[in-house]
Amino acid sequence: MAAQNVTPTRSELINVKRRIQLSKSGYNLLKKKRDGLMYEIFQILDRVKSLRADLVERFVAAQEAIDTAAAVEGALTVRSVANTVSQPPTVRLKEHNIMGVRVPQIEADRVRRSITERGYGIVGTSASVDEAVETYEALVEKIIEAAELETSIKRLLDEVEKTKRRVNALEFKVLPELEEVKTFIAFRLEEMERESLFTMKRIKAKE
Repeated sequence: MAAQNVTPTRSELINVKRRIQLSKSGYNLLKKKRDGLMYEIFQILDRVKSLRADLVERFVAAQEAIDTAAAVEGALTVRSVANTVSQPPTVRLKEHNIMGVRVPQIEADRVRRSITERGYGIVGTSASVDEAVETYEALVEKIIEAAELETSIKRLLDEVEKTKRRVNALEFKVLPELEEVKTFIAFRLEEMERESLFTMKRIKAKE
């Protein structure tokens, strides 16, 4: 309910109208932001759907390649090759801005390497080992890309939820309360003017 101010002023009415106008402007801007964020999310979702299907295919391929290598070289040799990696990939986490939301940008170096950089001896291992290593390197690249996209979606969804709460607060609480205050002040000012006119008429009638 509006505060029952018994002596409102014109300046108070102007101030309330100004607050209503500002709230409406903020409401429209927040709605545009919410819609823009949803558009960005759907754009990323299309990439995520495609990427998830690709991830499944690459995981299956990597598993088949490692099984083949284990069958050809033996599980012990495969484990030995896996332990020869002396330097893991370098991952750098940056951020970029999407409509005011900071989302991750992951850059990774040395995920895919040449045969000579992988650390295990070329002589003494078959092509099946190389194939297994290549498929897992490709899988890791896609996992890094998926991590970036999924984290971006989560942050954007969090911002959409915050924006939606602010939109709802303006639409269902702030604006209705301000309109109620405006109506009350306008009514009281009109009432006060009528009372003033009536008083003046009575005074003139007595003169």
